Amino acid sequence: MTVRRTMFGRPLRGVAFDVAVSALVALVSLTAAVNQPGGWAATLVGVAMAAALVLRRTHPSAVTVVVAALALVQVIAGWGPLVYDIAVLIALYSVVKYGERLRDGVVAGAVAAVGVLLAAAQTPHVVQWWITALWYALVTGAVWLVALNVRTRRLYVLSLEERATTLEREREAESRAAVAEERTRIARELHDVVAHSMAVMIVQADGARFMLDRDPAQARTAVKVVADTGRQALEEMRRLVGVLRDAGPGGAADGADGLVVAADPEHRRLVLAELPDLLTRFGDAGLRIRSTVTGAPPALPPGLELTVYRVVQEALTNALKHAGVGAGVEVCLAYTAEAVVVRVVDNGQGRPLVSPTPSGGHGLLGMRERVTVYDGSLTAGPRAVGGWQVEVRLPLPECGPVLRPSGRG
Repeated sequence: MTVRRTMFGRPLRGVAFDVAVSALVALVSLTAAVNQPGGWAATLVGVAMAAALVLRRTHPSAVTVVVAALALVQVIAGWGPLVYDIAVLIALYSVVKYGERLRDGVVAGAVAAVGVLLAAAQTPHVVQWWITALWYALVTGAVWLVALNVRTRRLYVLSLEERATTLEREREAESRAAVAEERTRIARELHDVVAHSMAVMIVQADGARFMLDRDPAQARTAVKVVADTGRQALEEMRRLVGVLRDAGPGGAADGADGLVVAADPEHRRLVLAELPDLLTRFGDAGLRIRSTVTGAPPALPPGLELTVYRVVQEALTNALKHAGVGAGVEVCLAYTAEAVVVRVVDNGQGRPLVSPTPSGGHGLLGMRERVTVYDGSLTAGPRAVGGWQVEVRLPLPECGPVLRPSGRG
């Protein structure tokens, strides 16, 4: 991190440079006090010019007016051009470079042109006066043009910085919108899971109430299902509330009753049993998919099961978009006692799509949001041998197996 030191709200380096310039002009004026025309009175004018130059960046127009007025005093007094008149050129340079409007610099240039004629008229006539005027005009014009060139470049750099800042803000806003949209979708799906669990609990509780006297054993089984399903639904509700709380005001949690309501043409619950169909669809689209499953699949909570499905779906979508048709993809699901590990790897050796699907560039953001809901980890990036790899680790809940709901909402 770069720390910029400031003084009086300005960069310390710029303040030090302006003070050094002012001190140099004052020193030149004091050094020539004895021999220059006007003596100490002219020296005081030079020191006043030097003092005004300290503010040449923050108030360039005002500084130019002050320096021009002091130069006029010098002309009226008949002292002629003196060494400290370099302050006039410095003020002219400053108003052209730092002035808010170029008009101020043009006016200063016109005033400087008049000053050139007056200075040439008061110069000792060693040579013809117009030769002296031409020399002063060349020097003054060169200073004005250099300042104009620096001003143009400075404004160009500032416009580039402003454009870069605007683009960065737009990217951040787009990313926040994509995250909010993904949270909306996650919250909606978790809401469906919780609603289904509540329906299962009601059905089982009603069954237990009717079977309590006729078949106590079956009633006990139904009560156990109610307890397990309620425990699972409570966990999913906690995650749902976490998603909505993270969305913040005006984010994903906008609804009449505090829940997310949105239209979805595929408004149904997806389960891991549908993964083979998903792999078949991507295979028909042109990917060469090889899938492996290690370990015994446990009874996953519906929300976690949905997250695994969505991660595989998004990873295959990215492989088709970026690796292309014909790319080899390996999908690995590993079930352990502590977690579910999903690994999707492509070799990046496919053919580009003829009509690629537009991508908002937020697939990884969506996956990360889903994985974070279940306290998981996501690793994604290019491989050294080519292609791309996505690996997700989702810890299993501590509670025991629960009843697996049906695949329809």
